[in-house]
Amino acid sequence: MKCQTPCVLFICLLLINCKTQKKESIEIDNELINEVTQEVVKTPKSDAQIDPIAHATAVLSWKEKTIYIDPAGGYKAFEGKNPPNIVLITDIHGDHMNIDTLDSLNLSQAEIVVPQAVAEKLPASYTERLVIINNGEIKEVQGIPIEAIPMYNLREEALKFHKKGRGNGYIITLGKERIYFSGDTEDIPEMRNLKYIDKAFVCMNLPYTMTVESAADAVLEFKPKQVYPYHYRGSNGLSDVTVFKKIVAKNPEIEVIQLDWYPDIP
Repeated sequence: MKCQTPCVLFICLLLINCKTQKKESIEIDNELINEVTQEVVKTPKSDAQIDPIAHATAVLSWKEKTIYIDPAGGYKAFEGKNPPNIVLITDIHGDHMNIDTLDSLNLSQAEIVVPQAVAEKLPASYTERLVIINNGEIKEVQGIPIEAIPMYNLREEALKFHKKGRGNGYIITLGKERIYFSGDTEDIPEMRNLKYIDKAFVCMNLPYTMTVESAADAVLEFKPKQVYPYHYRGSNGLSDVTVFKKIVAKNPEIEVIQLDWYPDIP
């Protein structure tokens, strides 16, 4: 009997240890699964390549298509880039509609998507290339659906900059991916009501558009999978994108991606 008691205790301790190790292993495995799941959510697969040029200007590449967004900065800004198949222009201001830059580019294969206000200001030499689309309309250009989203100011002191109905934000649908460029806007209801956005390019610069707080609050409402702060240089320098990131971090499923929109600033 004296010999049996230590043996029983030893067996019990061994069983408890095995159960503990098994539980710890399960917990570790669950942690790994959660990490992988979060990574999958934060990094959706994309066939679209985004090249920031400066401020509001970007080059979007998808399969055999190249799309220029608000081309500005002159010919040199686009050296090494494929000529565009589609050009999107959001508004009449020079950082969006830059005629000198348009004149310098190879637009021989391009259709130029613009709101009516931009069409009225472009030289007649561009008329045959224009696809005019206004707020709320959807048009298919070279097989790519493009939707015009309103962009305008809300604050009384900013109404002079962007009136409702003049400019367009755009949703570009590339396969199953929906990419939104806000243009110059504040956190308007039309932005807050957006659905199923994969990539959102959202402006934030005073006094012309909105604060980083307003931009972040809108993003938390329409919940894109990824958000790219852009167009964030205002009259007093660069907006504090760090604050924007901290606010958006309230929803860990939204990934904030920072690109270099101002290569001329160290």
